[in-house]
Amino acid sequence: MVEQHGKTLVPQIRFAGFTDPWEQRKLGELFEESDERASDREILSVSVANGIYPASESDRETNPGASLANYKIVHFGDVVYNSMRMWQGAVDASRYDGIVSPAYVVARPNSEVYARFFARLLRQPMLLKQYQQVSQGNSKDTQVLKFDDFASIGISMPASENEQCQIGAFFDRLDSLITLHQRKYDKLCVLKKSMLDKMFPKGGSLYPEIRFAGFTDPWEQRKLGELFEEHSEKDRDDLPALTIIQGGGTVHRDESKRNLQFDRSSLSNYKVVDTGDFIVHLRSFEGGLEKATCYGLVSPAYHIFRGKNVDSDFYYLYFRSKRFIDVDLKPHVYGIRDGRSIDIEGMKTIFIPWTNLAEQRQIGAFFDRLNSLITLHQRKLELLRNIKKSMLDKMFV
Repeated sequence: MVEQHGKTLVPQIRFAGFTDPWEQRKLGELFEESDERASDREILSVSVANGIYPASESDRETNPGASLANYKIVHFGDVVYNSMRMWQGAVDASRYDGIVSPAYVVARPNSEVYARFFARLLRQPMLLKQYQQVSQGNSKDTQVLKFDDFASIGISMPASENEQCQIGAFFDRLDSLITLHQRKYDKLCVLKKSMLDKMFPKGGSLYPEIRFAGFTDPWEQRKLGELFEEHSEKDRDDLPALTIIQGGGTVHRDESKRNLQFDRSSLSNYKVVDTGDFIVHLRSFEGGLEKATCYGLVSPAYHIFRGKNVDSDFYYLYFRSKRFIDVDLKPHVYGIRDGRSIDIEGMKTIFIPWTNLAEQRQIGAFFDRLNSLITLHQRKLELLRNIKKSMLDKMFV
């Protein structure tokens, strides 16, 4: 994580122009405890996940009651931590003026400190361990980190406030990007849930609440077995074996991260699946039917259903919906605990929605694009979080 030059420690990655070694300091040299009290300011909360934020933005109800007069004043740039959850990382440098519960400790920085740098430094894993070591109490649930013990902890920091500023600003920008993509991801998921509810008829109606222009005919209810036929072609050991990923389609088994072992000599018994086929397996009643996303072979234990002049993207939405799993499919599950399975013949009698192929395709394509956007933001989130984790490891001593 760090390079050693004699007795000095420097980070693995630094911004250009900074070469001086970092300094060893005690937190007590950089912060002093503040005990100002007030009751007429915005209430702030501190959490492990979100740092410091206005309590009004929380889903949890804040009801301080008569004790509000004992709340501590927080100024912009103050470091605030939850004395009982400091070892979990419940600490942040405030970007708000306000007040916090008396259970929190308010540490006011001196002129050498750039608060946003310390917002990250004070969450470093090595410091979390030290908080736990110096906290008072017999168990994790009762440990308290008092300011005097906080002040005794040694840290490494840049002597240059400019370097502190650049590091703090870098992680603020990274956090802003993470928040941006998280919000977009959340909004798209909410939009998808809402549109799934509105673009399929409900409550016995034959008309969905929202439709694409040009479609006015009533929908129908048809038996699953009329729209899909069970398919069991075998004896094609020249095709690749596939792995089924719950909620993620199929991949060639040789490319699967799960690295499942199988006997290639037994592939003659495997069933052929084509792109768009639906796969029913033992646990389909938990997450819905899976759709094949490539051509190949799957275990003979699976049942394969191939659509007859239907759009597989459209029906994939329905076969993964809560309505299909909980209302339609559940009555056709038999057995107990791990032995439960689906009555395939009974499943074929389930009535499912049907509209003309053109409308199916438009709906399927709409949700396919929506899913692509959701996946895009999900991947960006994962990438940004990985970058942040790596940089936190390499930009601090």
